[in-house]
Amino acid sequence: MPQEYIGFREAYQKTMASIRPLPSTRCLIADCEGYIAAEDIVARADSPSVSTSLKDGYAVRAADMAAAGDGRPASLRVIGSVAAGHAAVDAVAPGTAVRVLTGAPLPAQADTIVAEEFTRLADGHIRVTAPTAKGRNILRQGSDTASGAILLRAGQIMTPGRIGLLAAGGYQSLRVFQKPCIAIIATGDEILLPGQPLEDGKLYASNMLTLNGWCRHFGFATMMDVVGDDAPALSKRITRAVSEQDALVTSGGAWSGDKDMMARVLEELGWEKIYHRVRLGPGKAVGFGLLDGKPVFILPGGPPSNLVAFLELALPALLSLGGHRDGGLRQVTARLAEPVAGQADWTQAIFGSLQNREDGFHFQPHSRPGSRLQSMAEAQGLLLIPEGVGGFQAQASVRVQLLR
Repeated sequence: MPQEYIGFREAYQKTMASIRPLPSTRCLIADCEGYIAAEDIVARADSPSVSTSLKDGYAVRAADMAAAGDGRPASLRVIGSVAAGHAAVDAVAPGTAVRVLTGAPLPAQADTIVAEEFTRLADGHIRVTAPTAKGRNILRQGSDTASGAILLRAGQIMTPGRIGLLAAGGYQSLRVFQKPCIAIIATGDEILLPGQPLEDGKLYASNMLTLNGWCRHFGFATMMDVVGDDAPALSKRITRAVSEQDALVTSGGAWSGDKDMMARVLEELGWEKIYHRVRLGPGKAVGFGLLDGKPVFILPGGPPSNLVAFLELALPALLSLGGHRDGGLRQVTARLAEPVAGQADWTQAIFGSLQNREDGFHFQPHSRPGSRLQSMAEAQGLLLIPEGVGGFQAQASVRVQLLR
């Protein structure tokens, strides 16, 4: 193996060590879905602000019903009522009850809510035929968010549920990491933008659109362009992309052929090359470095190589740029449907399908397909066989990255 190649694990570690999150910004919580918290977030308010009823029913004292039974109902005089959003006026004295609706504040001296379906109302009194445990059907003050408690840690993603939690905790806005803007440039005289007439020997920029789709999937803004095999034009476009965007991903021209000029142009522009060529199959021509402090990934043009290099090296870095602490695709444990072979000096990536059965996930590797693009489009998982591992037997338990 030539000296210039490095192992995949080393490439990943060098990549992540070179990335720093973008600066944080203040964002309204109504607009921060998908962003990453830039600081620990502490509740500013109790929610609920007072103890409330979880049911329509009656606020009572549990002691008044301790002796209640089917043949010996407890009888309590109803002295008032209260609904959600209104202050409770009446205190619950021994032998009395207050009508409450769901969300109503707990009246003073009450310690239990009897659900309406377990009572009978007649002549201003309720009858309860069974004892009720103290504290039943009460949502205690601060049980959803307690003032001073940590609601979210820095590095966690804003999901719809977490946004609701933060709103309950008293937040209107918070600090989040900026989402990166990614420039994606496809190179080659043979590459056309979709929509242009397809001439003989040409092909549409499917790699570029696939990369764009993945970036958009994770909430990144993108800019796309196609540049031919022209070094001055490529140099100009790269310079502009790096000046305007937070990171650059290129597709094609990553090898060392006569028209594979990406690395040469970047050298002329003075990039800080971290590595170029990794023991990763497919994807060995991938390169990474910094230009004017911005991350730049050069990806090979073959579709499987392009996608694997992006998912395994570029994507975790782009996620880290946006503040993610656990970058990369989600994973599940699955059983192999058939044996797969690895290599002693290579990390091997295998696309496949996943089935979720009663005993868990099963991973079916894709055999050599007639269409690379169809195989990639239908793949649900990606298995990495680490360097030095000869393979896995059928029914082996493996970790599979989710592509859907």
